[in-house]
Amino acid sequence: MSAPPPTVRNDAPIALSDADRDVLAAIRIVVGPKGWLDGASDIEPYLHDQRGLYVGRTLAVVRPASTEEVAAVVSLCAAAKLPIVPQGGNTGLVVGSVPDGSGRSIVLSLARMNSIREIDAINATMTVDAGCVLASLQQAAADAGKLFPLSLGAEGSCMIGGNLSTNAGGVQVLRYGNARNLVLGLEVVLPDGRIWNGLRGLRKDNTGYDLKQLFMGAEGTLGIITGAVLRLFPQPRAVVTVFAAVQNLPDVMELLGEAQAATGEAVRGFELIPEIGVEFVTRHIQGTQRPLRTVSPWYLLMEFAGGDDKLRGSVEAFLAGAFESGRIADATIAESEAQAKQLWRIRETLPEAQTREGGSIKHDVAVPISRIVELIEQGSQRLQSWMPGVRPFPFGHIGDGNIHFNVSQPPGMDKAAFIARWDEANKIVHDLTVSLNGSFSAEHGIGRLKRAELIHYRSDVEVDLMRRLKAAIDPDGLMNPGIIL
Repeated sequence: MSAPPPTVRNDAPIALSDADRDVLAAIRIVVGPKGWLDGASDIEPYLHDQRGLYVGRTLAVVRPASTEEVAAVVSLCAAAKLPIVPQGGNTGLVVGSVPDGSGRSIVLSLARMNSIREIDAINATMTVDAGCVLASLQQAAADAGKLFPLSLGAEGSCMIGGNLSTNAGGVQVLRYGNARNLVLGLEVVLPDGRIWNGLRGLRKDNTGYDLKQLFMGAEGTLGIITGAVLRLFPQPRAVVTVFAAVQNLPDVMELLGEAQAATGEAVRGFELIPEIGVEFVTRHIQGTQRPLRTVSPWYLLMEFAGGDDKLRGSVEAFLAGAFESGRIADATIAESEAQAKQLWRIRETLPEAQTREGGSIKHDVAVPISRIVELIEQGSQRLQSWMPGVRPFPFGHIGDGNIHFNVSQPPGMDKAAFIARWDEANKIVHDLTVSLNGSFSAEHGIGRLKRAELIHYRSDVEVDLMRRLKAAIDPDGLMNPGIIL
């Protein structure tokens, strides 16, 4: 297991051979002036990861405008054995989309490939370029009277190609599944420059291996996703958002089942927020306030959506039963879309508020839903025994078993001294998670940050299969080198 790589800047000139210059010149011709960046200030934003843990180097940033340009660039790089780092919105949290410090690779940004190719309302699909920003796809679907349900905090800047390459999760996995569940077809440029066109909007296609699944979650190590056919859903006629105070953690799990029983499949968000989270948000995020007068150890942010105008009545009946049983101590129902957004803002700004509070060590873990209480209770006890005064900060997608089990430094402790013990906190949380038949990376992926954990926690057979796949599809190791394996 490893601590985050240090932020180290290497400003030494990158030595270029004549062959290097030749291939870079050829790539520049392919993408044209608008698709080429090599000035220090221009490429700087592409070299940093989202969390500021790492700074890489690159020969150039290439911004192709079409799948054919991507294929031409990859073909040139394959012939010259020049590594490629694909990059979307660069919002990942495991240092998986920035180059290493060698300066021997190019960054290939998909940002210029941002067209919606087709919306097929009858087939309920949308065919898009990989560089489309997630929020723009949500809006395009809404304009067509449909819903594209993938939703996460970075949706204003993350790109769909990166979402699919990392198999992004988000706040509606409970109802709609991860990113891979929202895809019917892919277009991928392979490591040798060939284009695989799998853009078939079929819900049934039982013709051999499901190749698209290889590339979703592969973090750009097997090829570059350039296009996708996405599933669309009916827009719900009714949405009900609830913020509730819960005194006892085991009651949360009972409430999940009761909410689903009362409303059928209407539950699309079920998020756990600790009191320390509300405290941090209202302290550090301007314009936020407590939704409830009741102060409680735990809160639930629940969202219900459906096509039945009777939905609110079903939700109110569920809440009435929860009040009567004592599972919920207080609750509020958003009376407008603006109020609902204010409630969701508390959830979405939890990571930012924690960062402003001081040093934090973050974990993205998942366990079977039935074992969430064990994870949180035992994990908190072990962390507090490890470091007196440390503040456990578990929150997240409790409806699908994904807990962001973060840890905030003890008040007054030196931040650098706390972060230096990253490995120790990782071992406590990840050992417990795996013992509960869970995963040490639920939705963030592996990147460069969690490679050691992959080797440590996954079986030899699993790792061997991954290595064989990588060697078979990318034998020269040119696609996003050093990521995952």
